[in-house]
Amino acid sequence: MWESLGRRLESIWYSPQHPMRWVLWPLEMLYRLVSILRRDCYTLGIKKIEHLPVPVIVVGNLTVGGTGKTPCVIWLANQLKDRGLRVGCVSRGYGGNAADGPRRVKGDSDPLEVGDEPVLIAAATSCPVMVAADRVAAAKALLAETRLDALIADDGLQHLALGRTFEIAVVDGERGLGNEACLPAGPLREPATRLNHVDAVIVNGGDWGEGSVFRMTLVPDRVYQLAGKGQRTLSDFRDTIVHAVAGIGNPDQYFEMLRSEKIRVIRHAFPDHARYQPSDLDFGDQHPVLMTEKDAVKCRAFADPRFWSVAVNLEFQGGDGDRLLRRVLRDL
Repeated sequence: MWESLGRRLESIWYSPQHPMRWVLWPLEMLYRLVSILRRDCYTLGIKKIEHLPVPVIVVGNLTVGGTGKTPCVIWLANQLKDRGLRVGCVSRGYGGNAADGPRRVKGDSDPLEVGDEPVLIAAATSCPVMVAADRVAAAKALLAETRLDALIADDGLQHLALGRTFEIAVVDGERGLGNEACLPAGPLREPATRLNHVDAVIVNGGDWGEGSVFRMTLVPDRVYQLAGKGQRTLSDFRDTIVHAVAGIGNPDQYFEMLRSEKIRVIRHAFPDHARYQPSDLDFGDQHPVLMTEKDAVKCRAFADPRFWSVAVNLEFQGGDGDRLLRRVLRDL
C-alpha cells in the first residue's frame, strides 16, 4: 500500500508533463507563497534567528525523500574530527516519539525514542548528538553539556531559526528536483531558486547539475549480521535470492545497488522512518534479509541470523571532497 502511494506521488513529481501537476497548481502557489513569506520574516527580523557561539554547518535538502543527507553528515563530522575539531550534531529526531524536550543520543539509544538517523550518526561518528523538534533548543542543550568547536545540523535547511555559518544542500543526482514544483504538486520544500543561496550543493550519483557542484556516490562497504558476528560483502550474495528491505526516502536507489551486484532481489519498500514489527519482516521462508543501516538500527531487538545490514561509504568524485572540506574549514 505504502509503496503504491509513494509511486503515485512520484509519478506526478518526476514526470514534468503529468496532468495532475496543474490540478494541484493552486495549492502549490499557496505553499510557495507561505514559504517565501516565512523566509522573509526571518530575513527582515520579524522572527528571531538564534546565533550560537560556535560555527553551525547545516546539511539539508530541498526535496521530500532521501538524497544521501545523513551519510554526508557522517562524512563531514568524521573529517572535522580527524582534523582535531570537537564536533557535535543536532537533529529533529524524526521517527522517534520523544516529546519532552532535547534528548541526548548514543549509538545504542532506542531509535523508537530518538529517531533512526540520529542513532546512526552517533554510532558512526562517536560525536555527541542531541535531538529535539526545536533545533535551537537541541543545540543550546548540547552546548550546555559539551565544549564544541563546530556544530552540524542534520536536515536543518528549512529550520530558519537556527543561525548558520555554512549551508550544504544535497540533491539526488538521478531524480534531481523533479518537476521543480513545490508541494503538493512537486517534491520541493522550497522553490528551486533556494539552491542559489546555499554555500555548497552536493549531488549524489547521476548527472544532474553542472558548474561548481560537488559530486559523490554511495558505494557498498561491508554487510554485517544483526544477530551474530558474521561479515560478508555484497558480492557474496551474487545469484542469491534475498528479501531487500528499505524504509528510506528513495528505496529504488537501494534496490538498484543490490541488483548491480547480480543479487536476485525481492523488493520490500516501507515508508521512510518505518517502525518495524517482527511480523513485517516474516516473509515465510529462509532467504537472507538485506536492509539499510537506517532500517537495521530499528530491528536489532528482534533480529535473527537471516538479517543483514548493508553499510555504505561516501566517495567523492576526483578532488571534490577535499575541495568541499577546504571551503567548510575556511568559513569556520
